[in-house]
Amino acid sequence: MRGVIWLVLIFVVAVVAATTLGSNDGLVSLYWGGWRTDLSLNLFVIALVGACVLLMSAVQAINALISLPQRAGAWRALRRERAAQAALREALGEFFGARYGRARKAAQRALQIADGAPALSGDGEFRMIAHLLAAGSLHRLQDRARRDEALQQALQAARGGSDDAARLLAAEWALEDRDAARALRSLEALPPGAGRRTQALRLKLQALRMDRRPLEALHTARLLANHQAFSPIVAQSLLRSLVGETLEGAHDIQQLRRLWSQFDQADRRDAQVAARAAQRACQLDANEDARVWLRPFWDRLSDIAREDREAVAMALIDARGGIGVDWLPRLESAVQAFSHENAVVAAVGMVFAERQLWGKARRLLEQAAAAPALPARTRRAAWRELARLARQESDEAQALRCEQAAAALD
Repeated sequence: MRGVIWLVLIFVVAVVAATTLGSNDGLVSLYWGGWRTDLSLNLFVIALVGACVLLMSAVQAINALISLPQRAGAWRALRRERAAQAALREALGEFFGARYGRARKAAQRALQIADGAPALSGDGEFRMIAHLLAAGSLHRLQDRARRDEALQQALQAARGGSDDAARLLAAEWALEDRDAARALRSLEALPPGAGRRTQALRLKLQALRMDRRPLEALHTARLLANHQAFSPIVAQSLLRSLVGETLEGAHDIQQLRRLWSQFDQADRRDAQVAARAAQRACQLDANEDARVWLRPFWDRLSDIAREDREAVAMALIDARGGIGVDWLPRLESAVQAFSHENAVVAAVGMVFAERQLWGKARRLLEQAAAAPALPARTRRAAWRELARLARQESDEAQALRCEQAAAALD
């Protein structure tokens, strides 16, 4: 197709030239000294065009000759740049192929070539990537001293540019070295935007857990959950685990109250979290605080899942000491609505026994004591309450049988 177009263009030029120059009778007279030369206008135009072409060719030839050293230098620089890029690509391939010794050597070769390439000598990004590849290879080879040296060189090469990659890798390697403090320092050096990235938050969560700072880890995990970094089930399990770690760190009730107030609203609305907090409060002899945290869930017991009802029921058993009569109406409603759930039955029976409502407590305690699905600790407590009831009725034989049944669960 291209040949056809050129052929048509040649014909067009030929037709135009024949039409324009064929009937041109003009003359051009040239005088030099005592001489006169007459030329046809067509010949003069052709000669003028040819002279211009020759002049342009001569100028270009001279320019090419003069610029030959410069072009030779540019060609050599281009060869060095391509060699450096090839060495860097080789380092990447060797690194991902788990040949770390070769990857380090290729990265060092890329840096050596780049030192002689003007286009790469000031390219901080190229040098940072090469140093990071060398540092990553040394990390895999467990050469921590030279790895840290290469990492510092990468950070120096990235000055004036983005060093996020180097900081994140430094944090990751510090975590693998079990150095949480160094990992946190690397993450704190990140810009605010980079510090909110999912990978940065994951590393921060690991570092905070390793450094035994569960409350900060809980806030970080909440951010990750909001970013949908985990599935809902995994996020819920992780948050509850961190809440448990945080609560276990409370050594008195004042500290526990401060921790509870610092929890996110979503955490305080979680029945499992409230149950853990209530159990920890009971361990610190603060049953009233435990019941305050549990009361909202007992008021809407039908709105929460069965496993959550079991959790708040178990927590109320621990917090039953000193419980007031204001709890009795909600507990009676709960046992009527969930008489088939042994955890709720056990909790209500224990509270009735605590209030010495033995007539209401007996059947509930017997049901709880005979429920194999309940924890042994709960069943044992039910048997002992039944033994106390038997002694109230002066039935020592029945009390002894209850005590033996409780002892058998140990």
